[in-house]
Amino acid sequence: MIRHIVLLKARPEVTEDHLEAIFADLHALHLPGLLALHSGRSESPEQIERGYLHGFTVDFADWQALAAYQSHPDHQRVGRALVAAAEGGIDGILVFDLPIEDAP
Repeated sequence: MIRHIVLLKARPEVTEDHLEAIFADLHALHLPGLLALHSGRSESPEQIERGYLHGFTVDFADWQALAAYQSHPDHQRVGRALVAAAEGGIDGILVFDLPIEDAP
């Protein structure tokens, strides 16, 4: 399994409602190999997000499913909305893909 982790540092004028709408659009994606999706605002008691207060994780069955997601037009549309909402565009987004060996 691959856990795709995306963190977003939103521009100050971007509202919570706007971010929730982007995440709702993301949750509407139903692609083969997409196992689970979670999104929201950080609630970390450590408070060391460094401005990356929103994010999401997507679990994929394998690297091929992640590749299919990345090239899918609906993902690209949501990606453009995320970049537009991010402080500094793409510079306000972090992506980390973590292979999970012992996934159920």
